[in-house]
Amino acid sequence: MARFWVCAAGAGLFLAFLVLHSRFCGPPVLRNFAFQISWRTEKILYRLDVGWPKYSEYFTGTTFCVAVDSLNGLVYVAQRGDNIPKVLVFTEDGFFLRSWNYTVDTPHGIFAASTLHEQSVWITDVGSGSYGHTVKKYNSFGDLVQILGTPGKKGTGLNPLQFDNPAELYVEDTGDIYIVDGDGGLNNRLIKLSQDFMILWLRGENGTGPAKFNIPHSVTVDSAGRVWVADRGNKRIQVFDKDTGEWLGTWNNCFTEEGPSSVRFSPDGQYLIVAQLNLSRLSILAAPPVGSIGDCSVISTIQLADQVLPHLLEVDRKTGAIYVAEIGAKQVQKYTPLNGYVSSFGS
Repeated sequence: MARFWVCAAGAGLFLAFLVLHSRFCGPPVLRNFAFQISWRTEKILYRLDVGWPKYSEYFTGTTFCVAVDSLNGLVYVAQRGDNIPKVLVFTEDGFFLRSWNYTVDTPHGIFAASTLHEQSVWITDVGSGSYGHTVKKYNSFGDLVQILGTPGKKGTGLNPLQFDNPAELYVEDTGDIYIVDGDGGLNNRLIKLSQDFMILWLRGENGTGPAKFNIPHSVTVDSAGRVWVADRGNKRIQVFDKDTGEWLGTWNNCFTEEGPSSVRFSPDGQYLIVAQLNLSRLSILAAPPVGSIGDCSVISTIQLADQVLPHLLEVDRKTGAIYVAEIGAKQVQKYTPLNGYVSSFGS
């Protein structure tokens, strides 16, 4: 059965059409169509950039994650599959530049952390091969720079540090690293590392209480010094103080249908953009003020087609564009802020 979503304005036009159709053509036949009319008004903040990338044929596997190097205008896409390049590099305009595959087994999360002196790409690898269960740092051309974890061996240890299906990471400009470990493995924890890879603090174990996790799947940091974790299996977002690791609160009222799979802030800090995998939905949530967590509030949504399955997303810190890695559609799509919204972003 085909399903149409009609906004309030569109609903008015549709009802007017029915009246005219009945007057001149008799009652309309709607046997195989179901119409759901939504009268709720939402802000429309983003539009799909149908021209990105220029050629989608480069997506030859299952696209699990995407990273944006805002400083250099580069977009990295990591995909899974046999005998394919695992990492694709595009310009922010959608032109393909290069690909690489060296030491990448089964990518899950990716993050670009570039400075004026260094272009870095971090990948969480959940593979069972010789480079699996690690968090790895590369340069822009795919040369391996650093390995965190015990390559090819999953575990719970801290000395040496071990991972089991590390899901994602976030790297601050200071070089501090936040890792959520893991995606259905032995560990359900959030780890903060210093720029020289020393453990600063660790939170979490398997459970449903405060500071416990069930598949911590994504992590990000806001400008107020708060760490936000997509606690996917528990259908909530948990918040921590970035300096101490203290638990600050939780959001769960927006996730009664399904938990969040990805979290990122808009560059101005006004919105938290969240992906929900099996709902094929992006939600734009209002960020809370400093000193308060409060409750989750949905400002806008982007409903994708069924089975698109948005897994992880990234936001360009310069332009505010959202890039979404879709494991169902096997592609990455780009959403750009509407004109009235762009002016609120800093350069």
